[in-house]
Amino acid sequence: MADEITGTSGTIMVVGGGISGLTTAIEAAEVGHEVFIIEKNPYLGGRVAQLNKYFPKLCPPTCGLEINFQRIKNNKKIKWFTMTEVEKISGSPGNFDVTLKQNPRYVNENCTCCGKCGEACDAEISNVFNFNMDKRKAAYLPYEMSFPQRYVLDPSIIGTDTARKCKDACEYDAIDLDMKPKTLNLKAAAIVWATGWNPYDARKIDNLSFGSVRNVITNMMMERLAAVNGPTQGKIVRPSDGKAVGNIAFVQCAGSRDENHLPFCSYICCLASLKQATYIREANKSSKATIFYIDLRTPGRYEKFYKKVKEDANVSFVKGKVAKLEEHPDTGDVTVTAEDTISGKKIQKTFDMVVLATGMEPSTVSEKIPGKGTYDENSFVVPGEILATGCVKKPSDVMSSGQTATGTALKAIQTLVRR
Repeated sequence: MADEITGTSGTIMVVGGGISGLTTAIEAAEVGHEVFIIEKNPYLGGRVAQLNKYFPKLCPPTCGLEINFQRIKNNKKIKWFTMTEVEKISGSPGNFDVTLKQNPRYVNENCTCCGKCGEACDAEISNVFNFNMDKRKAAYLPYEMSFPQRYVLDPSIIGTDTARKCKDACEYDAIDLDMKPKTLNLKAAAIVWATGWNPYDARKIDNLSFGSVRNVITNMMMERLAAVNGPTQGKIVRPSDGKAVGNIAFVQCAGSRDENHLPFCSYICCLASLKQATYIREANKSSKATIFYIDLRTPGRYEKFYKKVKEDANVSFVKGKVAKLEEHPDTGDVTVTAEDTISGKKIQKTFDMVVLATGMEPSTVSEKIPGKGTYDENSFVVPGEILATGCVKKPSDVMSSGQTATGTALKAIQTLVRR
């Protein structure tokens, strides 16, 4: 039996609780429209929550997200559903019927985040929030500022003694081991798809050796390494041996602008590497960073940031495509072989660690809009009956995502007015 969610003639459903989805929801709700946010993760915040800092002010993610979470909490027009996915969409603008599946959290609203269930839990799982660079308890808070502020029990422990220990440790009757998946039916007048992006799978790029060379990581892994709430508490160290990184390389266009992988430019990768070069330089004043690039894209106001980084004598730039990465069997260091297109010479340099600037792949490559989506040749959503915003529509930085989300909120409102 499905549960009915009562919507109104002005209901907007936003699928995806990252910065684009949050902005769309808040902008629409603050002018009086009812909005439902649907998010498959147990928390709101999306990819921004996983960043160490973001442009243009290099703020920590808690800066912008906390403000948005407060606006959501204080607005009765917004309802949110975490651990929920869209299974079916029928109807048309002004009269959509949506079927949702909500997976059990096994923790109810009584949770105070006291952490006793985590202390009692004796099972660990891979920490996907940190891109599997460490482990966490199977009873966990997704991240410190997560919204809603409520623990989650991983389904792998349900039915085990570990789950019972977690329940017995809870003083607030917040753990419900009998929770089941729910089917929810929702009526909506407008739907906005804001499911964001995934890092391109670097294992598909054979010559860059991700997964086989231990000290080759991706740019999003670097964000987590640099974050104080990351797997190393902000210490930038090598995965192989925990050695502090003093000499690092960044490989641009790792999968982007490549007909065999992502044929488009992912827009943010150059800026991400420039930003991450400042992470290592601030952490270790004697450190050195080398950026291997094809072209550097730093549009608009970001050109000043590029010039600032370029003025650092310990940051160097090599224009040329990287041919291969190899691991030294004794030291774990990584040798980069590349063509320097300016000198016309083949070069080899060795580094403590290499960061791949992997591209942005729209989430709709693997998870399509049920029955209603239209896409371009790269699986980005083309707005039609279903509106789209953020990185599922085109590669964008955080600021651009917020700006386009505001415009999308207006389009959703126009759909309601015209019906």
